[in-house]
Amino acid sequence: MGVSGSGKSSVGRRLADARGVPYLEGDDFHPPRNVERMAAGIALTDADRAGWLARLRDELARAAAARQGVVLACSALKRSYRDTLREGAPALQLIYLHGSRELLAARLAARRDHYMPASLLDSQLATLQAPQADESALRFEVTLDPDSIVRAILSKDPPQ
Repeated sequence: MGVSGSGKSSVGRRLADARGVPYLEGDDFHPPRNVERMAAGIALTDADRAGWLARLRDELARAAAARQGVVLACSALKRSYRDTLREGAPALQLIYLHGSRELLAARLAARRDHYMPASLLDSQLATLQAPQADESALRFEVTLDPDSIVRAILSKDPPQ
């Protein structure tokens, strides 16, 4: 979890490969209207996100019912969004990727293959509620490379 440009997809794909489990890209579950709004630089509201989060919750529930691990890359910016995801997977382990606004903005400016414009970074940062102690979250500064983050996740010993 984290704002756009934090490396969720890069870390998520590597982690899923390392664990031999499916990878779900949260962005792929957005309805076309959400994608159109974001591409136009319009920040999503809680109402816009509700159906998307329900779809992700249902995907997590299917995996949990099948006793199959899965890695989901999802912004999950607010506690209420993460609570929705936990409805499908009560044992959800969060990986919170965070960094400075300057680094995140630079990453977004360099990105060419995504509909999310850099102009929405500030709204995401304003919306972001960092996970609390009771949310089972490992935290990683995004100055670390994705492979180092994955190694730390696998060892459950995040670097300081």
